[in-house]
Amino acid sequence: MGSWGRLLLGSVVLLAGCTTAGRSAAPVGAPATTASASAATGCGSRVEQGSLPDWADAGFGRDARIPHVLGARGEIAAVLFGYPLSQARDDGSNNKILWVSRPATTPSDPTSPATLVITATLDGADTQVTREVTGGPGPSIIDMPRAGCWHLELRWSGRTDTMDLVYADG
Repeated sequence: MGSWGRLLLGSVVLLAGCTTAGRSAAPVGAPATTASASAATGCGSRVEQGSLPDWADAGFGRDARIPHVLGARGEIAAVLFGYPLSQARDDGSNNKILWVSRPATTPSDPTSPATLVITATLDGADTQVTREVTGGPGPSIIDMPRAGCWHLELRWSGRTDTMDLVYADG
């Protein structure tokens, strides 16, 4: 077999090993997820469509499936009532996000402010904004000045986490 034949055969074998042939690529029992709209731009967090983690599902039915994003450290969840998030909304709806903090394993620092401070940076730009949720994680309306992938640094009660959220054009 010539070098082109070996290259073609090797490519076919490699591709065959990478396909899921109609099966889910997620492990059995893993929550269903949907890639965020900006997977091609490097926006790292995924919008999950499955059940909320046990620590974040208070007030929801056990089978509730609502779009949400988990922080990279697993310390906070953004439950997206305004999904998909949009830079401008002309339909009267909001970018409503319920922030749910995982219960702390150690007591919070009493000198740290409870306010959830969100420092958001637009991917590929110098644009940075700060948003605050008074009283700490809870219900909020979080708007961004431009569409795109926003990298969020979240700080509250001496705790931190990060996540990316995509805001579409309005």
